[in-house]
Amino acid sequence: MTRFWLIANARSGSVSDTTLEGVVAALAARGVLAGRTDFPAEPLPELRALDAAQVDTVVVLAGDGTINAAARRYADWAGTLLILPGGTMNMLARALHGDAAPAAIVAQLDRSRTVDLPVIAAAEHRAFVGVILGPATAWNHARERWRAGRWRAALRAVRAAWARSRGRGIAIAGVAGRPQAVFVSAGDDALRIAAVDASDGRMLAELGWEWLSGDWIAAGAVTSLQRATVRLGGRRPVAALFDGEPALLPAGSVLRLERSRPMFLQTRQILLQTRKPAA
Repeated sequence: MTRFWLIANARSGSVSDTTLEGVVAALAARGVLAGRTDFPAEPLPELRALDAAQVDTVVVLAGDGTINAAARRYADWAGTLLILPGGTMNMLARALHGDAAPAAIVAQLDRSRTVDLPVIAAAEHRAFVGVILGPATAWNHARERWRAGRWRAALRAVRAAWARSRGRGIAIAGVAGRPQAVFVSAGDDALRIAAVDASDGRMLAELGWEWLSGDWIAAGAVTSLQRATVRLGGRRPVAALFDGEPALLPAGSVLRLERSRPMFLQTRQILLQTRKPAA
């Protein structure tokens, strides 16, 4: 019988009381819920706590930032991770499970498989979803305040992001110009690069609005490339977001492709098959 430990961020983008209760019930129907953590109010459980509780699978119901913290914490742990959509974008959960709801994903655990995933690495930082680089990362602060309903703080953050984004962009080896924002995601064999040039007011306004309201890569003036590595140019440190978590990378830093250990439970193919209409 599987023993679960649930890590949930109740303040994340799409975690409601109903969703949380449904996940708890679904887990209890398929094993033993050996422990729960309310993150970030409570710290992530230590490895010795998981082992003492004989936990097989850590379940993470949260956004990409919390998932990143858990995946890095348990990178060398012997158990598996079940990632459930509990944030705003839920990019990693979608890659593993499609658009299925958390309880529906749990219901297919008996038919899941364990997979490894590509990871973006730079110095001590890791990203399982993607890395955002450049002065436009300042829009992330505005978005977080916007979504939290902190309107005055959001307005101040928008003004600051606008000012920073109008400055000089960043230099990336192999990327023309100096884009204001670069998104790096991990493919199986290469890093995918989406560079946004918001050099005039209209483009900058479009970039800011897309960042606040949805997927900023939908903004215009996007250049897409693939590279084995991404090397930062210039002489100054570069602001970055690793799965939404802020970092400052030294000039000349190199982003490279790694792979995690096989630790993520995947149900995407099973869920797609169950949705096919009967012949």
